[in-house]
Amino acid sequence: MGLVIRDVNGLAEKLNRLSHVRFEAVIMKNMAQIYNRGKADGGTPVSTEKTRPGGPHGELRMSLGQSGDTVGYAKDYAPHVEYGHRTVNGGYVEGQRFLQRNVKAQEPIFRQDLIDQLRKL
Repeated sequence: MGLVIRDVNGLAEKLNRLSHVRFEAVIMKNMAQIYNRGKADGGTPVSTEKTRPGGPHGELRMSLGQSGDTVGYAKDYAPHVEYGHRTVNGGYVEGQRFLQRNVKAQEPIFRQDLIDQLRKL
């Protein structure tokens, strides 16, 4: 499961072309912020019931990891919690869009970080 931060006005491409080191620093900072927001209270759904997505005692939140420029969840049910799923009796559970909200919150920060770094060049 993954979402991408959009490259508004080609700013990421411009910075990467002019200074790959500064571009990588912006990426790493923003991925760390997405990771930290996901680990914070309210950043990832948590259930105390063993039969519900989110797992007992925050298994989904505990499965959040970061490796380089990638942030994601290791639990196989993460996409079902994010995007929604059908139930065994034919019902539907709406997705919680927790990762999408996290990435959307990061987009203006990412854009400003790109602008700040381009101004320094």
